[in-house]
Amino acid sequence: MLHSMRPTVWVLGDQLSPRWPAWLAEHGLGPDNARLLCIESERKLRARPWHRHKLILVLSAMRHFVEEMRRRGFDVEYRRAPTFLAGLRAHLRQHSVDRLIVMRPNTWQGAQFTSRLEQTLGLPVEVWPNRFFLAGPSDLGTARSPLMETFYRKMRRRTGFLMDGPQPVGSRWNWDAENRRPPRKDWQPADLPAIAAFPPDEITRQVIEEVARIDTAWGRLDGFALPVTRADALAFYEDFLVHRLPAFGPYQDAMLSGRPWLFHALISPLINIGLLEAGEVCAAAEQRWRDGRAPLNSVEGFIRQVIGWREFMYAVYWREMPALRGMNALGAVRPLPAFYWSAETEMVCLRECVQSVWERGYTHHIQRLMVLCNFAMLAGVDPHAVNDWFLSTYVDAYDWVVTPNVIGMGLFADGGIVGSKPYAASANYIHKMSDYCAGCRFNPRQRVGPNACPFNALYWDFVIRHAGLLGRNPRTSMAVKTVRRMNGADVAALRAQAASFLEHLAG
Repeated sequence: MLHSMRPTVWVLGDQLSPRWPAWLAEHGLGPDNARLLCIESERKLRARPWHRHKLILVLSAMRHFVEEMRRRGFDVEYRRAPTFLAGLRAHLRQHSVDRLIVMRPNTWQGAQFTSRLEQTLGLPVEVWPNRFFLAGPSDLGTARSPLMETFYRKMRRRTGFLMDGPQPVGSRWNWDAENRRPPRKDWQPADLPAIAAFPPDEITRQVIEEVARIDTAWGRLDGFALPVTRADALAFYEDFLVHRLPAFGPYQDAMLSGRPWLFHALISPLINIGLLEAGEVCAAAEQRWRDGRAPLNSVEGFIRQVIGWREFMYAVYWREMPALRGMNALGAVRPLPAFYWSAETEMVCLRECVQSVWERGYTHHIQRLMVLCNFAMLAGVDPHAVNDWFLSTYVDAYDWVVTPNVIGMGLFADGGIVGSKPYAASANYIHKMSDYCAGCRFNPRQRVGPNACPFNALYWDFVIRHAGLLGRNPRTSMAVKTVRRMNGADVAALRAQAASFLEHLAG
């Protein structure tokens, strides 16, 4: 039997905020006059080789969200369907709906889909403004290559975080100079706090059983321990504030074998599906500094990653899509090496990072940028293949954050929109900022020879191939000048070393 006409609010799987009742109330909607809908799309679940932990997180969080909204008195339907459109149509056949409401999706593809829904479904569709971000494309200004530092200062002024009137607290905007330390050689296991774990409850265990049957999925199935509810997400973040935030700043760029995180928060998967909010996590971190329980350099570094880096990437994404996904400024065409899926490589840094992704769908930002993306850029790997790999394998991956980071910052395939220079580095950076090289058969100090680290020859070959571009950039011109001072035999040896390595690189 059809019920009385009322709107259906379609809540997407990456918009699972506990503030939905308040947002609905702003429009005069509540449990008595609105219905909520969540859809699980079979096509979406098999659209790519998603990491199993990503699937578990989203599906379990959706089902917990549904239960929470039902406890608050809402009529909520959780529908499984072949596609999102099929799920919407089946819902409309079963219920009497006067209009469909959806918040603007976080991704360009999602926004394109919802923009056509009114015509497709034949009923009114309201697309509400997105409430999950603090900035948008208009905040970038008119520059083709906006500076993230300028954007970050604008966001600090707007939000008031770490501000003393019109000036930044401590009289400095950026404390990055204090936040580039390598891992300490005297660290003991007790010095590196464990991450809070949340054993799967009955709902999550059911999801794990279902994900085990998705034959297109990738990554480890067991070991899932992420929060899937708002309450547990808050507890997870509190654990970071107490145990890891004080040391986060100095060691946020450090890398350590067997540790895909050190003092990192690991909250990106939770913010990216709505269980936590950017503003609230920044406010809580700032309060730790004001209470004297965390140093300013750590708190500033954390807030910069949230309202600087995260919001900047979102704004760039929406300004540059859909062209951004197809950019390939360096003309890279090499297939993605097989070890990105298997972790079977003699290079310890790459093996450690890929293994960490297999285990938990996670590595921190420097492992992503300076190991995985750096290698792909130096080797000339197709940026679209790299982007697709990151989208598939990371538990916090969504198009709005992965694409500007990989296409732009990681691979410079955008030609310099996101970053002012390619983040290209030889083995020296990895050797300085990690302990990977100590257990590797390759020597980070050798450029050529059977034991030379491939990063070295690949780096110099990259500089030679793109000397015209790099020579015009003040931040990279020194490397080009160095190449031009090398004798011909040394240049030839480096290029031959790189060519030999790439020839045997399985795609």
